[in-house]
Amino acid sequence: MEDQIRYREDLKAIREIMQRSTRFISLSGLSGIAAGIIALIAAYLAGRIEPKLLAPEEFAERATSISVLVRLIVLGILALLFSITGALLFTLRTARKNRESIWNIHFRQLMIQLSIPLFAGGATSLIFAFNGLMNLVPAMMLIFYGLALVGASKYTLRDIFGLGVLEILLGLTGLMVPGYGLWLWAMGFGLFHIIYGIRMYLNYGS
Repeated sequence: MEDQIRYREDLKAIREIMQRSTRFISLSGLSGIAAGIIALIAAYLAGRIEPKLLAPEEFAERATSISVLVRLIVLGILALLFSITGALLFTLRTARKNRESIWNIHFRQLMIQLSIPLFAGGATSLIFAFNGLMNLVPAMMLIFYGLALVGASKYTLRDIFGLGVLEILLGLTGLMVPGYGLWLWAMGFGLFHIIYGIRMYLNYGS
């Protein structure tokens, strides 16, 4: 019995070493929770800035003014900056705990896989917004973010693959019911992140 236990522990240790050598494993569940909370606050503030975002019928009938659009973009940028800052701080904390360098090759590969779809999604969202297609922006953000997570899952914990697929499906749903974009955006970037973060924290203790 003791030999079997020792054998399982050895296998687990070998698996962890192999994973550490090919993936960045210091993602923090707390960063997911923080990002989710920030997203929910941003969604609430967006609804205050442009109330029609919460009313599908009105959203489909009236265009968003340039001044309101600029305020929403500024809000989105601030939410992104706060989320990135929180993610870096919590990830750095977890990396130190795991004795892993945050600037290793796996982290750089992870950032490349994330940044390309996110940049493309951000540019597409801005183009849509300034061409009167604001109702499609939340869905496009979810889709591109989901694609970024799916691509990045090759270089980090596989858990984010499932989150990415859910974000893509939610974004596709948003394209079919664009009037509910903000609600779906809050669900994808807010609720899903919080659930994912809690799951990561319980599974990996960080």
